[in-house]
Amino acid sequence: MDTRKNLLFLLLMCIGVTAFAQVKPPGNATDQRILLLNAKAHIGNGEVINKSAVAVHNGKITLVKNALMITVNKDDYDTIIDLTGQEIYPSFIAPNSTLGLHEIGAVRASNDKREVGTMNPHVRSVIAMNTDSRVMATVKTNGVLLGQICPRGGRISGTSSVMHFDAWNWEDAVYKLDDALHINWPGMYSFDWKTRSRIRSKNYDKSKKELIDFMNESKAYADIKHPESKDLRFEAMVGVFTGAKRVFVHADFVKEIQDIIEFKKKYEIENLVIVGGYDSYLVAENLKNNNIPIVLRRVHSLPMYAEDDVDLPYKLPKMLQDAGVKFCLNNAGDMEQMGTRNLPFYAGTAAAYGLSYEEAVASITLNTAEILGMEESIGSLEVGKDATLVVSNGDALDMRTNKITTAMVQGRFVSTTNHQDDLYNKYKTKYGLNN
Repeated sequence: MDTRKNLLFLLLMCIGVTAFAQVKPPGNATDQRILLLNAKAHIGNGEVINKSAVAVHNGKITLVKNALMITVNKDDYDTIIDLTGQEIYPSFIAPNSTLGLHEIGAVRASNDKREVGTMNPHVRSVIAMNTDSRVMATVKTNGVLLGQICPRGGRISGTSSVMHFDAWNWEDAVYKLDDALHINWPGMYSFDWKTRSRIRSKNYDKSKKELIDFMNESKAYADIKHPESKDLRFEAMVGVFTGAKRVFVHADFVKEIQDIIEFKKKYEIENLVIVGGYDSYLVAENLKNNNIPIVLRRVHSLPMYAEDDVDLPYKLPKMLQDAGVKFCLNNAGDMEQMGTRNLPFYAGTAAAYGLSYEEAVASITLNTAEILGMEESIGSLEVGKDATLVVSNGDALDMRTNKITTAMVQGRFVSTTNHQDDLYNKYKTKYGLNN
C-alpha cells in the first residue's frame, strides 16, 4: 500500500512540475507610449475602423482614431507597431466559467469548483483560482483574456469574481472582486433514466420554498444595522439587498424564468441576470420589460426538446437581439474549461445564423462587460478604458483564421503561445516542416 501511495505521489508531482514548467510568466508593466497602427479595429460597440490608430499608455487606451484622418508624429511614441492586414478587438470575456478551478478531471485535488452544502453564499471562488493552469494558457491563445470565475453546486453556489488570465497569483488576477452571487434555481424538470425522458419534478415547490425562506432570513439579517453575532452566510448576502452585488440565477425553462422575474420584484434586486435561458425567447418581452439580461447557454449544443429546430441553439442569439433582450455568450457544460477557447467561434456561429458581425463581437465583449457591470473599464476599444485587447492575423471569430499575434492585459504584453504550440513547433522542426 505504501509503495502505491508513493508512486501516486510521484506521478502527481511529475504532473505538477510539468504544468508549472510550461506556463509562461506574466507580462511586465511598461510606461512606454505604444501605438498600434493600421489594423482593422472592431470597437466592440458596433463601430468599425478599417485602418485604425490605437494608442496605449500606462495601461490605458489614450487614442482611438482613423489612421487616415491623423498625422502620426513618431516623436510622440516610444513604440509603433504596424498591424497592416490584421484585426484588433477588445479582449473576449468568458462569463460563468470555472477556468482555473478545475484542471484534471481524474485528479480530485485539482477540482476546486464546488463545496459541500446547499446554501453557500459565503464561498468565494477567487481564492481557489489556479493562475498556473495550463488550460488557461490555451484559452489566451484564442483571445480570451478575462473571465468571471464561478463556483458550482448547491442551491446557492457562492460568489464569483472577474479575473484576468495573466498573473502570478489570484490577488494579482482580480479585475472585479466578489462581483456576483450565483443561485441555481430549482429545476422544473428532472430526467427519468428508465423512460429516458424529462419529467416534471415533484420537489420544485418545496425547493423553491427553501430558497425563499433563506432569502427572507438573509433580508432580516441585512436589515439589522449591528447584529449581536456575525453569520458568514448572511453577511455574504448583504450586498444582494444593498445593490452592491449582482445576482446570477441559473435556469432554462419558462416557468422557472417567470418565477425568477417575480423573485426579482419581491426582493427588489436591482441587477439580476439569468444564466442559461434556453426558453428565454418565449418570454423575451417580459425579460426586456424587467431589464433582465441573459448569459446564454452554449451555442454549440443540441436542442433541449425533441420537437425544436435542430439549429435553435444557433439562432437564439439573433432571436434575443431582435426582441431587444441584452445577452452574452458563455461556455458552461461538459469540458467547459478547455472548451472556453471556442468562445469566439460561438460568436462566429451566431453571426452565421443572423447576427451582424459587430453584434457577434459585442456578444463576447461589450455586452458581457455591461452584464458584469464593468463597461467603464473593459469591453470596447475606447479612450480611458483599460488596454485589454487582442490582435488577430485574420477573422478572430472563425476557427480557420483566428491567429492571435498580440495580446494586452491592462497595457502589458502577454504571451499568446502555450505548451501545445511549443510541442507543435518542436515536432515541425524534427521532421523538417518549418519551411
